[in-house]
Amino acid sequence: MEYLSDRVRSLSVSQTLAMAQKGRELKAQGFDIISLSLGEPDFETPDYIREAAKKAIDGNYNKYPPVPGYNDLREAISKKFLLENGLNYSCDQIVVSAGGKHSLINVILSIVNPGDEVIILAPYWVSYWDQIILAGGKPVVIKTLLENDFKISPGQLEEAITDKTRLLIFNSPSNPTGMVYSGEEMEKIARIVEKHEGLFVISDEIYEHIIFSGKHVSMASFDFIYDRVITVNGVSKSYAMTGWRIGFFGAPLWIAKACNKLQGQFTSGVCSIAQRAALAAIQGPFDDRDRMRDAFLRRRDLICRLLDGTEGLRIRVPQGAFYVMPDLSYFLGKSSDDGTLISNSDDLALYLLARAQVAVVGGDAFGAPDCIRISYATSDDLLTEAARRIKEALALLK
Repeated sequence: MEYLSDRVRSLSVSQTLAMAQKGRELKAQGFDIISLSLGEPDFETPDYIREAAKKAIDGNYNKYPPVPGYNDLREAISKKFLLENGLNYSCDQIVVSAGGKHSLINVILSIVNPGDEVIILAPYWVSYWDQIILAGGKPVVIKTLLENDFKISPGQLEEAITDKTRLLIFNSPSNPTGMVYSGEEMEKIARIVEKHEGLFVISDEIYEHIIFSGKHVSMASFDFIYDRVITVNGVSKSYAMTGWRIGFFGAPLWIAKACNKLQGQFTSGVCSIAQRAALAAIQGPFDDRDRMRDAFLRRRDLICRLLDGTEGLRIRVPQGAFYVMPDLSYFLGKSSDDGTLISNSDDLALYLLARAQVAVVGGDAFGAPDCIRISYATSDDLLTEAARRIKEALALLK
């Protein structure tokens, strides 16, 4: 008999990881699966970063590191925040964690009490919902439309705020849509936040360097809400370091201290070798980072061009990250030639996996039941073949 806690029972399995696992299992069985499910760059970690890790091993970085991260790494992050984002965070305001996901749950557990409301913007990243549930909070979803580039209006935010609202989670560039808020759009949102004392913002900026037009704007750069914003970032996406598991955030000192206390009981300081690699990444040079961004831009243009014009598929061209989220509501309620009914986006994702041998993620997990998420963090050749297979499989639905 299983005696699982209610806490664990309340959580769902990450659908991005679940679909990736299904793809791996089929590939191991000999099927020619093209995976467009995980948000993972297909590039190798740049040489200078790997060399820094090797030097750290030889330099005997094999003891427990400080809980919030090595001082020189936090100093480099402080400098990065100042030079790239215009944000003044001292080392004491910065905590290094085991990936951006770890940074997020540290903050949520530190400031959200049971019954507190947390606003998330749909489509949202899958783990936001379950991390809020884990903290005993109540997710409040603001839905957006493809026609509006999946962006909220200030009026929508104002309407969603109550006296129980503790936190807004904001993500630009967005996972899963790839949409980017302009500085003007963000300032209007910041002004709404300013009006509500006790409302805080997590600004998830993990994709800040993968932006194709305009300039990234940090939410904390609006000085009138600086002391109510927690800026979360990391090295996974921009530096192809997903497996190194290094995230970080800058926050008001009292929040940083709380997260330091919490992390001290969960993980202590995170991997010493990975921290030395992250230090090299953040200090640069940035040629590889820029090269990867240019490749993602080329791939974005390729996948959008290949999918454009497909009957029943509506698409908005993303401005950042490496995802595109087409609306496929036209196909919901249709059936395949073997009688399989496509009732929802998860059914559609499973159908594409079985028929097209392409792994994507259904939109239900992102709060977007009419959509699927496609990650184009793979080669041009695989994207071309995947688009061909998807279009052929969709054409069979009647």
